[in-house]
Amino acid sequence: MEKWFNVGKIVNTHGIKGEVRVISRTDFPEARYKVGNVLYLFLPKSTTPIELTIKSHRTHKNFELLTFEGFENINDVEKFRDGILKVPESQLGELNEDEYYYHEIIGCMVFTMNGDEIGKITEILTPGANDVWVVKGKGGKEVLIPYIYDVVKKVDVKEKTVFIEPMEGLLS
Repeated sequence: MEKWFNVGKIVNTHGIKGEVRVISRTDFPEARYKVGNVLYLFLPKSTTPIELTIKSHRTHKNFELLTFEGFENINDVEKFRDGILKVPESQLGELNEDEYYYHEIIGCMVFTMNGDEIGKITEILTPGANDVWVVKGKGGKEVLIPYIYDVVKKVDVKEKTVFIEPMEGLLS
């Protein structure tokens, strides 16, 4: 059974030439939405995915704008609205050292280098220079951990553990 990973949601059309507006859920949009790549569209009331080949990609405001080969106008893509774009696990590429997919990080337990438990990573924010991991601690308190070398010392995705060296004020 193939495992599928969500890379975006089509929220609307854009213009009349078959462009769709996508809210991206992928870790690497520049690589995932490259011209020629294949994505699979899962529509709300369908069990069979539609294979789509990317014809063009550009970023506009907070959206990724995509066109697909063979879908040249708004009438062709109108039915794609609310569809989820996914890729099979076999399409996940190899990453460099110290790079991880979101699904590998979310759910990891975070500990200090002394072994003190901080909590579980529930979300990843991408505000700019570096990612920020949202950790739900004991009592429901959220802690924001910047994914930078000075703080994150060891990540073990197999064991689902992360060890950090907190900067002053990070945990208070």
